[in-house]
Amino acid sequence: MMKIIGWMLIRMVASRYIAILLGISFFVLSLDLLANAKDVQALRPGDSWILIDYMLHRAPSVVSNYMGISMLLAMLLSLTELSYRNEMVAIWAAGLSPVRLLSMLLPLAFLAGGLQFVLSDTAIPATTPQLRDWGIGDYGADKLKVGEKDPIWMRAGPDILRAGSANADSTRLEDVIIFRRDGNGLLREQIYAAQAELSGGRWTLSGVLVYYRDNLQPSRLETLVYSGAMKPAQAGARSGAPEDMSLAELSYFIDNQGFGIRPVWVYETWAHKRVSLFFSGLLMMALCIPLATRFRRGGGLGVLFAVGVGLGFLFFIVDGISLTMGELGFVTPWLAAWFPLAAFGSLAAVLTLRAETV
Repeated sequence: MMKIIGWMLIRMVASRYIAILLGISFFVLSLDLLANAKDVQALRPGDSWILIDYMLHRAPSVVSNYMGISMLLAMLLSLTELSYRNEMVAIWAAGLSPVRLLSMLLPLAFLAGGLQFVLSDTAIPATTPQLRDWGIGDYGADKLKVGEKDPIWMRAGPDILRAGSANADSTRLEDVIIFRRDGNGLLREQIYAAQAELSGGRWTLSGVLVYYRDNLQPSRLETLVYSGAMKPAQAGARSGAPEDMSLAELSYFIDNQGFGIRPVWVYETWAHKRVSLFFSGLLMMALCIPLATRFRRGGGLGVLFAVGVGLGFLFFIVDGISLTMGELGFVTPWLAAWFPLAAFGSLAAVLTLRAETV
């Protein structure tokens, strides 16, 4: 009997979750396309398939953004419907507690969390470079074409290198600046070079001008050999935008101190955030289920829905503020990413324990 109830609940919540998620995503994508239709069509004049292509590239980001709120609404709709039909009374009478009910929905929570992680860690990093290349809508202000003529950042120990352009495999650079730092991270030399070429594990700089700390006389050299093992920022992530990176790219930037593009704690915050996304659906379930115990016979359904939506939106607000605090370095990265989940998870636990005593 418990298995039957469990599959019924999973099917009920899953069907509403998928319908809400697809409905919201299609609505947002349609508005986005209508707002930018002229710019999208200008990419390939006369080719109507560019509209579909643009929506497909935007879809992973939009779907991922609305997965949490979709799970919240799906849970509230399912619980209010069950309560309205007095089926919640039968469920509680069968001996099911809020904890047992949540455990029955764990497969759906983990499936939704896994899907959100895959979208954020695989699909979004794969589609974002093309969106930046198109420069439509939100990507128009910071358009970055990632190719051989784009700026590239590298790092070797404390030293940071910036090149105005590079070839495909980043072995030949132009308009090079090397920021040589001491052990405390303070600038001690700044090297300008017209060109740099990698050969035998060493960089040969040509057309070199070296500036020193303490206002010493600059040096001009025809060539200079730099032996630092420079690691390039990966081509797909040269913009340094952590929200568009995979977890592997975030780890690569963390290991190399962000290549001087952004502070390392920004990438650490987003790495923790990427993992924490897996549990957002489970949290929405944990917040909603205890509320249903106070409306066993269909009364006050409007209050149930309002309180559930209020708690969900409060979580998203706190989550956004916490993420911003982590990016600014005001709190440690792990705390910025996990505090909202821990705080609201604790609230869900308290509500569940109180519901167990009702």
